[in-house]
Amino acid sequence: MTRLSLIDSTILLAFAAWAIASGWRARHQASQSLEEYFLAGRSLSGWSAGSSMAATQFAADTPLLVTGLIATAGIFGLWRMWIYAVAFLLMGFVLAPCWRRARVVTDAELAELRFASRPAAVLRGVKAVYFGTVFNCTVLAMVLWAAKEIAEPFLTWHSWLPPGVFAPIESVVTSVGVPFARAVAAAADTGLAPLYTRSADNLISLALLVAVTLAYSTTGGLRGVVRTDIAQLGLMFVGTAAYSWVVVDAAGGMSALLETIRGTYADAGATGITASQMLAFTPSHARDATFAVLAVYGLQWLVQMNADGTGYLAQRSMACRSDADAKLAAVVFTGLQVVLRSLLWLPIGLGLIVLFPPDAGLDTAALQADREVTFVRGMAELLPSGVLGIMLTGMLAALASTIDTHLNWGASYWTNDLYARFYCRAWRGREASPRSLVWVARASNLIVLAIALAIMTQLSSIQAAWQASLLLGAGMGVLLVLRWFWWRINAWGELAAIGASMLLAPILLVSVPSDLEALRLLLMALGSTCAGVAASLLTAPEDDATLDAFYERAHPPGFWHPVARRCGRDPARDLKRLGGGLLATALASLSMFSLLTGLGSWLVESPAPVWWVASPGVWIAMLVGVGFGLIPVWWRLGFRSTGS
Repeated sequence: MTRLSLIDSTILLAFAAWAIASGWRARHQASQSLEEYFLAGRSLSGWSAGSSMAATQFAADTPLLVTGLIATAGIFGLWRMWIYAVAFLLMGFVLAPCWRRARVVTDAELAELRFASRPAAVLRGVKAVYFGTVFNCTVLAMVLWAAKEIAEPFLTWHSWLPPGVFAPIESVVTSVGVPFARAVAAAADTGLAPLYTRSADNLISLALLVAVTLAYSTTGGLRGVVRTDIAQLGLMFVGTAAYSWVVVDAAGGMSALLETIRGTYADAGATGITASQMLAFTPSHARDATFAVLAVYGLQWLVQMNADGTGYLAQRSMACRSDADAKLAAVVFTGLQVVLRSLLWLPIGLGLIVLFPPDAGLDTAALQADREVTFVRGMAELLPSGVLGIMLTGMLAALASTIDTHLNWGASYWTNDLYARFYCRAWRGREASPRSLVWVARASNLIVLAIALAIMTQLSSIQAAWQASLLLGAGMGVLLVLRWFWWRINAWGELAAIGASMLLAPILLVSVPSDLEALRLLLMALGSTCAGVAASLLTAPEDDATLDAFYERAHPPGFWHPVARRCGRDPARDLKRLGGGLLATALASLSMFSLLTGLGSWLVESPAPVWWVASPGVWIAMLVGVGFGLIPVWWRLGFRSTGS
């Protein structure tokens, strides 16, 4: 059992009080309208929007996931997360200005701007339910799962609260029969409290964390969320840097840590991979580098539901005060998340393998879960007082930043789409008042939270939930991007892609083994994309008036030739804008990946590719040089024009 010191507790309580006060200060502006509540009056700077995105993606479930991936798949396995940088930069340089000009509150609302007639309304409703509830609540459940994993060793309420207060809570949890903690064999021998005692502890911790989050996010709207996100991000970076230093120091320094890994895993050991496979950044030395795996790593940025920014990324872009700020937000977000954050997590993931060696004989799923828990174990056993308080507060703040975003984003669907569009406008035939919409938005947070908690009780590990969410979203990405670039995509196409995804998901889960997950994702993406494109081509295109209105409003780039001509514009200009944006995206991605691989390879002494004939030092110098050298090129290309 780990007890928090007075310093640790003070840090935690002080941050909670500040977060609540921050939301309270923004309550009057947030109460004015949906745009003020969900989009902060479209007033965010690029730095604040990008930092808020990074804070959400810094979610405390992610370092647990990273720790598990390093142990089971090696560093190369993290490319499944890093490759999303392409989508983030594509959103910034190509699509973020379009999102802003569309002036919608949610991406579901965009359906009735881009498309027309009854299929568009159906699509809007389906998206509000599918994205805003099913997908959003699954991700939120992962975050809540991580919250209990982090809180359990530190927040032992059964030892602090009077029996008369704690016993009724434990009794309710026991009678419901849904544990909020891991079942551990021989818990008495490990010094752990019984399962339902720990479950009651975790339930109290979750309730308090959610209460604080709701207090500032429901009162202050997106302004309250972004203000706290920026502080949470800074705190998490400080705490993570301190944790990384402590882990490396406990392992005897970086050189000793890496030498231990190379000695212990000269052959595949308890983790099933060798040292060179564990430390590899490139596929030359990776454990699993089949064609299917490499194809998924290369395409996963596109075959996922956020490929065009759909979701809270688009929300932050739409909340920016200018097109230039929306582009800057994507660059800041990518640099903080993909490069800086990863470089801090690598020493932690490797150090924990040395300090807490995995047990031999665990299957892959058990090993993943075991390694995820070591991140929290390391905090409990290694961090001194004060540093523990900063790191724990940072982790819980990261959880709160992700929870507040998904609550706010999910509530936007329930309010703007389900309530205002379908309940008030379609069913009751009237418009909802701005103030009533804000109150519905606040209540919707509770509905989204309840659904996520129900899903959380069914999870076995973060990685398992992450893989399931990837499969659900894999069929949507290509169509979401195509609807911006090609006028011929219609509402039937998007509906067909969603339908194909929901039909294929259970079939692929049953027919394709879990060790062929890459094949699952590729089949899902191929099947749903073909269904979507075929449905668009086999049905009538959207009417000219709808396409013209959307084009004039959002100015999308790409293949809009007949629409552009009707609107008196040069179609070649749209293609030129698309080409310039894609080139900026490609060069910025290469720059970020070169810096990550170069600096990361230097940090963990990763082997150079087998085809590289010069020394590893030259390989690293080349990567870092390319990374920094490309910055002024893609910066000028991406920001030279912020107009349409």
